[in-house]
Amino acid sequence: MEPIKRALQGVTTRPDFQKRLEDMKKKVLSDHDVQEFLKTHRTEVDERMIERSLNKLYEFTHQSKACSGCPSLKECKNLIQGFYPKLVLNGKTIDVQYDTCPEKRKADERERQRSLIKSIYIQKDLLEATFADIDGDDPSRLKVLQLATEFFHDYNETGKGKGIYIHGRFGVGKTFMLAAIANELASKDHPSILVYVPEFVRELKNAIHDQSLEEKLDMVKSTPVLLLDDIGAESMSSWVRDEVIGTILQHRMAQQLPTFFSSNFDPDELKHHFTYSQRGEKEDVKAARLMERVLYLATPIRLDGKNRRQ
Repeated sequence: MEPIKRALQGVTTRPDFQKRLEDMKKKVLSDHDVQEFLKTHRTEVDERMIERSLNKLYEFTHQSKACSGCPSLKECKNLIQGFYPKLVLNGKTIDVQYDTCPEKRKADERERQRSLIKSIYIQKDLLEATFADIDGDDPSRLKVLQLATEFFHDYNETGKGKGIYIHGRFGVGKTFMLAAIANELASKDHPSILVYVPEFVRELKNAIHDQSLEEKLDMVKSTPVLLLDDIGAESMSSWVRDEVIGTILQHRMAQQLPTFFSSNFDPDELKHHFTYSQRGEKEDVKAARLMERVLYLATPIRLDGKNRRQ
């Protein structure tokens, strides 16, 4: 221990060390935030306390406060990413306390909201969609927004509400609308599941073999708000119509659980899609019964506009 002590004394008594220390002290004490802190606590802080706390004051001055100087959370330059330093009194020293920065609070809130949206086979970038991103360049978009606003009002008041069946050509933004609705629900702490129907049907066929079919069906049947994307694009069979889609919609209709749809088919075309199985069997009654459930759960609206994928 003695040799280390002597070595430290040798370093601290060197003229260049003392000069660097004085320069550091002068720079630290010229910092605006440090001056404000010392002014506020002038009756509690003395010179010896400042001397003892120089390393903490130095740590404080070399970091960003309230995200100033940080272009993004990922590029945060502070010692603890997403936290900014604050000077506090700690006994006979000045210490640094770290609080969550505004950017991290916003990122945490976004992550919390995302956790309320389960998505099955939906592009991740679409999950960023919001109503603010939807332009009002077409009356049909305004109509969808109006129906969505009415739904949110009813759902916030009663926990119930009629969904929307959004249909239209490829690329007009149907899935985007569903994702924006899911995000708006999450912002109000309402969980939902957004499902790409064709892939989900394929997954359920595989689930027969691993005995997870009922579990997956129950998850979709019982979610507080369900958004079915691209219904009608799945390969039709009597099993898909009656045991999958029919079972889901019957449960949701009985429990009055809000359900939204998007499709390239209008209601009549979707009914035709459900009428014929892959083997060419024509089953008008079963198709009509299924469409009754769809139209009970959701108001049809055609979405027009340009193809936004081109």
